[in-house]
Amino acid sequence: MTAGLYVHVPFCLTRCGYCDFNAYEGLDGLKPRYLAGLIAEAALTAPAWIDESIDSVFLGGGTPTTMTPGQLGLLLAALDSSFTIDRGAEITIEANPDTVDGPTLEALRAEGVDRLSMGAQSFDRAVLDALERIHQPEAVVRAFAAARGSGFDNVNLDLIYGAHGETLASWEATLQETVALAPEHVSAYALTIEPATPLGRAVAAGRVPGPDPDLQADMFLAACRILGDAGYRHYEVSNWARPGFECRHNLGYWERRPYLGLGAGAHSYREDRRWWNTRPPVEYLERVERGEVPVGGEERLEPSDAYLEEVFLRLRTLEGIPAAWVDDGAAAPLLTSGLLEERADALVPTERGMLLLNELVIALTAA
Repeated sequence: MTAGLYVHVPFCLTRCGYCDFNAYEGLDGLKPRYLAGLIAEAALTAPAWIDESIDSVFLGGGTPTTMTPGQLGLLLAALDSSFTIDRGAEITIEANPDTVDGPTLEALRAEGVDRLSMGAQSFDRAVLDALERIHQPEAVVRAFAAARGSGFDNVNLDLIYGAHGETLASWEATLQETVALAPEHVSAYALTIEPATPLGRAVAAGRVPGPDPDLQADMFLAACRILGDAGYRHYEVSNWARPGFECRHNLGYWERRPYLGLGAGAHSYREDRRWWNTRPPVEYLERVERGEVPVGGEERLEPSDAYLEEVFLRLRTLEGIPAAWVDDGAAAPLLTSGLLEERADALVPTERGMLLLNELVIALTAA
């Protein structure tokens, strides 16, 4: 079985108010030490993965492109030296539009990066302000053109919908501008409020209203319609792709294939064991520099939990679950109501069913 490799780079130009990722601004001086730490962790962990073939590498964050192409090239070379990475592996890097230009992207392509995932979020200035994004819509257009000019033929645009003040018309305009750029892949996520973030605290204090779930449902269906009409295949709840451009790395998560995470706070999974690295970057580095694998915690899934997780993850995708897993009596009302459909002996959620994913899982797994 193939495996994925995720590398967490926690540095950002600024931290957005909605973000709950393990990301930090103002730590630029830590970058050389962090690069050395990632290379050391790769060497420490690689022996346990010697029998795994890596078919995807994902540099995420944070904003990996706040590091220089030279630093990222050294990292990729070290990963290739430590692990068995397939020659045709998908290698993705996340980017903020303001952190990339033609020379940067040309250098990344030369280092073997073949997939770019760019955080556009919206093409509405007011929505970007509400999200506390520092880039402007024209920066996305410039960065996208630079990516094409640098030879990237596999580009994803990340979008977020449901921010304070965003209307259905504004969201539809963002979708149309996304389609006009013609990326190979689009990810569209409903804004969620995380309590520990500045936005979460503002919502809890009543200073900012939380997202309207009914409006977000309409926005989701608008994405289904506009992206579907433009030829994008809706292969996972929040992801659309031109045929053949589905994200191989993320498919590994949804298919419960093994993956190893390197870096501060990175998560790993293999054989129903999930573990994660310590989160604070300096603590992570201190442990790696002592020659320790920096695991901060772990959990082992019981068979019943593993089954529920597999049902939930499969129902996020067009793979669905085998019809044989479910009693006919449980599936029938969901098929009749149009929340599920049967395809080649599999039960697959419709786009309306994706809106009610938790309810589908409960209905299909109730004893």
